Amino acid sequence: MSRGTYGELAALVLERPARLGAVRLVGVDGRAGSGKTTFAGRLARALGRTRRVTVLHTDDLLDGWSKLLAWQPRMREWVLEPLRRGQAGAYRRYDWELQRLVDEWAPVEPPDVLVIEGVGSAAAGMRADLTLGVLVTAPRELRLRRGLERDGEALRGEWERWMAAEDGHFAEDRTAEAVDVLVDAAPVEVHDAEIEYITGPGGLSARATLEDDPVSGPDGEEQSE
Repeated sequence: MSRGTYGELAALVLERPARLGAVRLVGVDGRAGSGKTTFAGRLARALGRTRRVTVLHTDDLLDGWSKLLAWQPRMREWVLEPLRRGQAGAYRRYDWELQRLVDEWAPVEPPDVLVIEGVGSAAAGMRADLTLGVLVTAPRELRLRRGLERDGEALRGEWERWMAAEDGHFAEDRTAEAVDVLVDAAPVEVHDAEIEYITGPGGLSARATLEDDPVSGPDGEEQSE
C-alpha cells in the first residue's frame, strides 16, 4: 500500500487524453457504502482549481433497487453522447421517495472533466471513454453499517440483496483488474484524508503512469455513498 494526493491524481487526469470528445471522463467505482462519493468529491475539488468539473451520481439515474446498471443506458443517451458531440446533455433524476423519475430535466453543460460516481462507473461498458478509472474499497461490514445508518434498518433486505448483486457484478466484470487506481477507503495507516488517499493492493497501476500510450485505454460528505 502507498499514499497519493488528490492534487497529484488531478494532475494525472489532466495529463491523460480526453476520450469522450473534448471531455475527460473519470469513473469512481465501488460497492455501496465504500466511500466513493467522498473520494469523488475530493478529487473534483482538486480538479476544480484549474478546470470546469461536473460530478454525476449514478444513484440519480437508477430505477430504484432493481438493477445495478440501469443507469448506464440513460447516462449514455442523455449525457455522454451529447457531450461527445460538444453539446449539453440533460437527465431526469430518480426520486427515491417518490420511486420514479422526476419530470424536470437537469442540464449538464460540457465540462472539462466529468466525474461519474457509482457502481459500474468503471465497468466494461464505460472503459472505452474513460480517461481514468478508480475503484474504492472498504470491508463489507463497514459498508453495510454505513448504509443502514443512512437508510434505516427497514431497508436491510434491500441492502443485502443489492450487495449480493454487487458481488456477482464485480466478479464478472473484474473491475479491480481493469481500473487505474485501487483505493483503500478504510485504511489503518494514518493520513490526512482531506488531501491524501491510501491505495489498496495493486495501488496505482501501470496504466496510470504518464508514460503510457495515450491512445490505448484501460481493457451524502461522509465516507459512504
